[in-house]
Amino acid sequence: MAAMELGIGSQIRHPKFGKGVVVEADAQYYKIYFNFTAEVKTIARDFPHFELIEKKEAEPVSISLSDIEKAVENALKKMPSNDPLPRVSMAQKWLKGTVTLNPYNPEMSNKEIPIETFFHKIIMIRERLRVLEQNINNHEKLDDQDRIQLQQYITRAYGSLTTFNVLFADKDDYFKGAGKED
Repeated sequence: MAAMELGIGSQIRHPKFGKGVVVEADAQYYKIYFNFTAEVKTIARDFPHFELIEKKEAEPVSISLSDIEKAVENALKKMPSNDPLPRVSMAQKWLKGTVTLNPYNPEMSNKEIPIETFFHKIIMIRERLRVLEQNINNHEKLDDQDRIQLQQYITRAYGSLTTFNVLFADKDDYFKGAGKED
């Protein structure tokens, strides 16, 4: 029955649970109510050992933008509060822009990247540097000299990223290296 799409109300016969009715379906499973046990059981769609008694056509399920927004909202609510997402805004003038990489060889094609994707990657680098910095500061086996040396590398990495400060809407979000204060 792997290729068969059963809609709600389809009737099947299971070798162990007897006659059942499909009451719910998703991409991988059917939920089937069995009279014999008076229970709803979750059965994989590709379960080969049940027999079709009566098939009802599966109705396509449409998903609205509102459904997607609710799902994202619920996922964000379930995130641990000690691991907040960075709230960083990109400067207005860059929104919906692109970053274009032009190879020296004119026979090769350019690469265009949405600037939002590029900006997100920069933010993720910064967040990973911050986590690394915290791990260094809290590492029990590093002595103060080792911590200072590793911190200097992180500071230099931040300094290398100051070129991208032009993308940020708020100066408080800027990368700061070991040089002068911005």
